[in-house]
Amino acid sequence: MLQDTTSATDEADWIGCLTYKSVATATPSPADLRALVSKARERNRNMSVTGMLLYEDGSFLQTLEGPPDKLSALWTSIRQDTRHDHIEVLSEHIAPARLFSEWDMLLHSKLDPAPMPQLAGRPAPAAMAGHINKIVTLALNADDIGLNTLIASLAQQGFTSAAIITLLIEPAARVLGDAWLADDCSELDLTIGLSMLQLAGHAVRYEAGGQTIGNNRYSILLATAPGEKHMLGTSLLADQFTDAGWRVEMAFPGSDEALANQLSAQHPDAVDIGLSDAMPRNHALDRLRATIGLSRLATPDQPTVISVGGRLFAEAAETARSVGADHARMTAAGASIRMAELVKQSRARRG
Repeated sequence: MLQDTTSATDEADWIGCLTYKSVATATPSPADLRALVSKARERNRNMSVTGMLLYEDGSFLQTLEGPPDKLSALWTSIRQDTRHDHIEVLSEHIAPARLFSEWDMLLHSKLDPAPMPQLAGRPAPAAMAGHINKIVTLALNADDIGLNTLIASLAQQGFTSAAIITLLIEPAARVLGDAWLADDCSELDLTIGLSMLQLAGHAVRYEAGGQTIGNNRYSILLATAPGEKHMLGTSLLADQFTDAGWRVEMAFPGSDEALANQLSAQHPDAVDIGLSDAMPRNHALDRLRATIGLSRLATPDQPTVISVGGRLFAEAAETARSVGADHARMTAAGASIRMAELVKQSRARRG
C-alpha cells in the first residue's frame, strides 16, 4: 500500500494520503461521533496523522494523511473496526504536502446535501459554466470519485491539463468563494470544497514536455502567504514545477519571519507566495507588501525572483506592482515556464 514513487531526494518529505467511504453498521448518536473523534485525535497525534471525517445519512467519508508506514498501520486498524463495513477506497497516493495540516481530525456531520451555488463573479465561457457548476457540486459534497471521474472524462475529450486548471479548477475555486460570500455555503463547506479540488488537482499532471530545464535545474520555494489557510494554488504548482524538473520546497509559514528564515536558509532561485484562490483577499495587500519586503532582505547576495498568486491577482494582475513582486500569475498553468524565464533573466543580470 502507498508505495512511494518519488525520487530519493524527495521521498523523506512526502506523505501518504488515503480517502475512503464506508457504511455505518449502526446509526451513531452525536455523542458517539464525538467519542469516536476524541479517540481518533489522540491516536492521530501520536502517529503524526491528520485528516477529516464526514458523516452523513449513515455513511462515512474520511481522508487521512501522514507518514506512509504509520498510515498503513492505521489503515489496518480501520478496516477491522466493526462500526462500519462496505469499505471502499476512493483515492490513495503520495503527496508533497498535507491538506489538513492544522487538523489532527476534523469532524463534519451534515444532514442535507450541499447546495449548488450558481456561477457568480467573473463570467466563464458558456461551454464551461456547466462543467464548473458540476465540479463545484461534486466538491461541496466531497464526491472525490465523481470529481476524478469527471476530470478524467474531460481529459479523454481532449482537455489539456492547463485547460482543466485554467478553465475549470481555478474558476470553481472562485465560485466556492462567491458562494461563501453570499452565505450559500459555510466556511467548513468552503474548506472541504477546496480540499476536494486540491485532491483532483493532483490527478492533473502537467504536460512537462518542452519545459524541463536540463542539467541546470532551478529551485523554488512554494509558500502560502503567512497565515493563509487556502493552499489550492500552491498544491497545483507543486505538481507542475516538480514535473518540469525544478527542485521544489514547500512552506506554510505562520509569520513573515518564518518565511524569511526559510528563504535565508535555502536561497531558492524563486519563491511563489500564494493567497487564496477562492477569496479576493483585498485586505491582504498591505500585509503582503511587508512580507515581500522582508523576503527581499532575506537573500541580499542572491536575489530571489518573487511571484505572487491567488484570486486577487487572477482578477487584477497589475496589483503585483503595488506589493513589490516581480510577477503575478493569473493562473497556475504555465507558471513554471514564466518563472524559468524570469530566473534566467535574473541570473544573466547577476552574471
